[in-house]
Amino acid sequence: MLYENNWESLNSRPVPEWFGDAKFGIFIHFGLYSVPSFTENGQYAEWYMMQLKDGNKAVKDYHNRVYGESFRYEDFVSGFKCELFDADRWAKLFRDAGAKYINITSKHHDGFCLWKSDYAWNWNSVDAGPHIDFLAELKRALAETDVKFGVYHSVYEWFNPLYLKNPEEYAVKHLHPMLKELITKYEPATLFTDGEWDHDSRVWHSTEFLQWLYNESPVKETIVPNDRWGKETRGRLGGNFTTEYGIIDNGRKIEDVELDRPFEECRGIGKSFGLNRIEGVEDYMSAKELIETLCSLVSKGGNFLLNVGPAADGTIPVIMEERLLQMGKWLKVNGEAIYATRVYTKKQTDGVYYTQSKDGSKIYAILNKFPFGDITLTEVPYSPDIKARLLSHSAPITVSDDNGRVRLSFPAINPDEMKCKYLYAVELTK
Repeated sequence: MLYENNWESLNSRPVPEWFGDAKFGIFIHFGLYSVPSFTENGQYAEWYMMQLKDGNKAVKDYHNRVYGESFRYEDFVSGFKCELFDADRWAKLFRDAGAKYINITSKHHDGFCLWKSDYAWNWNSVDAGPHIDFLAELKRALAETDVKFGVYHSVYEWFNPLYLKNPEEYAVKHLHPMLKELITKYEPATLFTDGEWDHDSRVWHSTEFLQWLYNESPVKETIVPNDRWGKETRGRLGGNFTTEYGIIDNGRKIEDVELDRPFEECRGIGKSFGLNRIEGVEDYMSAKELIETLCSLVSKGGNFLLNVGPAADGTIPVIMEERLLQMGKWLKVNGEAIYATRVYTKKQTDGVYYTQSKDGSKIYAILNKFPFGDITLTEVPYSPDIKARLLSHSAPITVSDDNGRVRLSFPAINPDEMKCKYLYAVELTK
């Protein structure tokens, strides 16, 4: 099928099924902002360049004290050495975390590219700084795993002269050629665009680019773009729909909108995407909170794109590694209740999240408390043929009728014998 240059046609393209099966991905915000890795607590550290230009007092005071008033943001390229970067170690971590895809910042709003682009001469990580093509290295390393390689790309650049002069001319002469170069060279599985909010999709010529992406690009059958193509498009137009820290746009929350396609929630483990070194342990979500978030999103039909912010030396902070590995340990036990599942009901009652297999033959009830005594699954009708088993323990479970709903009766289980902590998935089959 050939897609036309209009939203009605482009929106008819289904989101590739692999994305709805994947459920868990890793976001990576990495760039020159990783050198200062500083902002006010609760702000985005990757916005350092704009915060500095805008005169954010905390950032400006920090910058002048540490680097001096004459030190420009562009000068951070000399500190972006990435001397400990190891693509194979990153790939292993993402695999062990149970992620099925990644999105790495090919270019953020500062315009600095993590690959050698013909449209960012000397403002990329191959020509300057560490002299590393991070996209090529990570794609190579991920090829040895089952984790798909994908990219984030900002559609605008804060201080690009052409953008400041004429955004539409910038889109046609700079953005589109760079995006096509990126897609053709690296063939990513995802394209997470961002920075679209200042103009509508007509200024960005978004439908024109998506028509090429769907009809002519080397990944036309498999790529998953998102919905950030103009100030009117989030949660309405494009590929998968996105939320960020629970918000779609203009304060709309995911629970306020009936979405007709897969969606993806992105957020940091802390309050920032780029590393913010002033965040403390109290600012980071616990493993239990992250797993709860994953289960809640998947039960609603969504994916969880969880961000890590590497340091300027190329290492991923240990607290982030630990959280990812804790999630991976849980997914290794309970993954069949997450991967390749579909919505059973979006209701979450009594701390239970529900999913079901694609063919509907299995229902999964994910309990947000230790399985003990009797638990009634108020969303599951009783049938005498239903069998139940814990994914994390072999203890026998008795299924009985509680006013037409399934009641599960658990024997006493030694917590030390459980294969996982925090949440516990029960498989129900007929």
